[in-house]
Amino acid sequence: MAEKDTIFTSTIKNAGIFNFKGFYLFCHEWLTEETELDLTEKKYEEKIKGDEKDIIIDWIGVRKLTDYFRLDMKVKFTVRSMKDVEVSQNGINIKTNEGSVKVKVQGILVRDYDGKFETTVFKKFLRSIYEKWVITSRIEEMEGKIVEESDKFLNQAKAYLDLEGKK
Repeated sequence: MAEKDTIFTSTIKNAGIFNFKGFYLFCHEWLTEETELDLTEKKYEEKIKGDEKDIIIDWIGVRKLTDYFRLDMKVKFTVRSMKDVEVSQNGINIKTNEGSVKVKVQGILVRDYDGKFETTVFKKFLRSIYEKWVITSRIEEMEGKIVEESDKFLNQAKAYLDLEGKK
């Protein structure tokens, strides 16, 4: 069985005016293009309460880093009390959304994702030696890469929400 270590966990929160559809598309495109993740939407839950919506979305993104390492990124969007509003921008009324949004990201390093070292007890022993003495710096390099990409995505998402709120 593959070894999974959660390397990065962080959350951003924003309340105010934002375009949910635009934000959703921005995040999806950024993750698939910039980090080259193979994204899958595991959950989309929408609850309507009067003129407000609560939305929960779970994504999992996967990318092979090497034959031994894989990046798994879990992204969870929680939108509360979102409602449609109209704002005036340069004298033009624009339909958008208002509410609070929270984005949680987990960056996970998966080692031996194909389970090549799991076939026998001896191979498991060899893997422990391999990881402890041979590829220690390589593991640290991969962990750094996961932290960097996860943090970069959250910063981009936050910048998008900040920019949307100032329009």
